[in-house]
Amino acid sequence: MSLPLLASACLLSVTLGYGVKCWLSPFGDCRTCHGMGHGFKTDRKGRTKRGRDCRRCQATGKRIRVGRWIYNRAACTYRAGTR
Repeated sequence: MSLPLLASACLLSVTLGYGVKCWLSPFGDCRTCHGMGHGFKTDRKGRTKRGRDCRRCQATGKRIRVGRWIYNRAACTYRAGTR
């Protein structure tokens, strides 16, 4: 096999794998709060206490994946154009 063919096969497998992941699990953990829904802060003595609710995910701990967001936009545009 040639190197360009191997590279394109690898890229195709990664793309299809991500597409399947977005299809099966459209939501992932929030990158800001790591899926907790809130942050943790420490007081002056070093003890942890619960921080404020995460503003990025509105305290759900989940976010929509980029691939799923792109699919949702494309599907909405397609539906709007075929009416």
